[in-house]
Amino acid sequence: MYEEVRNTLVVSCVVAILLCVWKLIDMVWVTPLKLEKYLRNQGFKGNQYRFLFGDTKESLAMFRASKSNHIDLDHDDDAVLSHVVGFSYKSMKYHGKKYITWMGWQPRVTVMDPELIKEILTKMNDFQKPKSNPLGRLLATGVVSYEGDQWAKHRKIINPSFHVEKLKNMVPAFRLSCGEMLEKWEKLVSPKGSSCELDVWPHLQTLTSDVISRTAFGSSYQEGIRIFELIREQSVLAMEAFQSLYFPGSRFLPTKRNKRMKAIDKEIKFSIRSIVDNRLKAMKTGEGNFEDLLGIILESNIKEVEQHQNKSHGMSINEVIEECKLFYFAGQETTSSLLLWTMILLSKHQEWQSRAREEVLNVVGDKNMDIDGLNRLKIVNMIFYEVLRLYPPVVGLARKVYKDVTLGEHSLPSGVQIGIPIMLMHYDEKNWGSDAKKFNPDRFSEGISKATKNQVIYFPFGWGPRICLGQNFAMLEAKMALAMILQKFRFELSPSYVHAPHIVLILQPQHGAQLILHKLQ
Repeated sequence: MYEEVRNTLVVSCVVAILLCVWKLIDMVWVTPLKLEKYLRNQGFKGNQYRFLFGDTKESLAMFRASKSNHIDLDHDDDAVLSHVVGFSYKSMKYHGKKYITWMGWQPRVTVMDPELIKEILTKMNDFQKPKSNPLGRLLATGVVSYEGDQWAKHRKIINPSFHVEKLKNMVPAFRLSCGEMLEKWEKLVSPKGSSCELDVWPHLQTLTSDVISRTAFGSSYQEGIRIFELIREQSVLAMEAFQSLYFPGSRFLPTKRNKRMKAIDKEIKFSIRSIVDNRLKAMKTGEGNFEDLLGIILESNIKEVEQHQNKSHGMSINEVIEECKLFYFAGQETTSSLLLWTMILLSKHQEWQSRAREEVLNVVGDKNMDIDGLNRLKIVNMIFYEVLRLYPPVVGLARKVYKDVTLGEHSLPSGVQIGIPIMLMHYDEKNWGSDAKKFNPDRFSEGISKATKNQVIYFPFGWGPRICLGQNFAMLEAKMALAMILQKFRFELSPSYVHAPHIVLILQPQHGAQLILHKLQ
């Protein structure tokens, strides 16, 4: 009897091991080869599958090489694309605008046809966001990463936070934060004969962090400074995780990065939970603030639960915390990136800086700006649109099909990822003309629809149902900041500035942004 049980266990273990081995072989070899053959029959060109790593090693090598180089801002050729999205650009040049690359053992088809992109970004259920590296999800999840009913629920609850009437109430906070930054700049300039060299990048990060703290939580940047420091560190670690092959279960390994990311996540959640708990207590006693983003979300959440008499229609406290983490990360990083590249390009193109300043002074003079005045800044709008075209905060989008679907004339099997290269689309001469790589805000003089000929070729904030909820918030904040800067300062590139845009989840200056500030008399 004992022998029979032992033999049965041995056979069961052997079968289980063989099944696991076969599953692994199927995942990293058999299925990729099947998918590759299928996609090539659909007309997709691209790199051949290389066992296990795919194109990861080459892509990472090109990314690391770019970090040791910089580019000449005077160039309007392919330097920016080669530097920022080198692997994608090389693949497009070699294989055309419809090609296969390999994210480890998973194939990704990249498409640059506006009609196909429109279809992908419209059909949310067919083309979903890929499930990211679990370590990357420690940075932030929230509405940006959800699908289906969960996405719809969160979008509905959060949407009132960004209504135009609510944004009007946040303008004073924008103005206060910008005013504090400019006071610091004036103190730096005054002792140095009305001009000085300054790396504006950390100042712009502090500004947008301060704005998020005030508008989202009613507090100043100093109260939330630890959260921002942790989120910046988490961004770097998350970027490393995204560039590495992820094996199922590897997040549980006690590596230095894994342990640090989990510790950061725990500390951030603890800090935000304290803020949320204190707000809920205040609301129960009638002292809650409903004018900031957190207050609006909590109020919207309570109304949704009361309306349906069911807690499942609202967000849990943990879900509210994740949305707050998303505010901290996305709200701060996107706007600081936009302002940074705007100041760099206006430093290079002084004629546009002068035109923008003249408009600001004509529309509002040296007075405090309100939302109506900001909305009349047409030239500033044109400049921002062009900056977002050339230096979008996010350089590409990804989707994945979890069932066999049709895309245009193509049939895509389950398991295939889809790449939408924002930056390549924004620089494409077929879409934008022979000056596609040049800074020319005039192309937006009649608005985005006219500039794009109503095609889906411009989407710095995404497109379709999942378009960024916070885009109006970001644009309004950026307009306030730039207008106030233009009222007080003229700026130009410092000889010490090194142009090296690089990606740490969003597009940032690798070596800072050294400008010469001149105080206007």
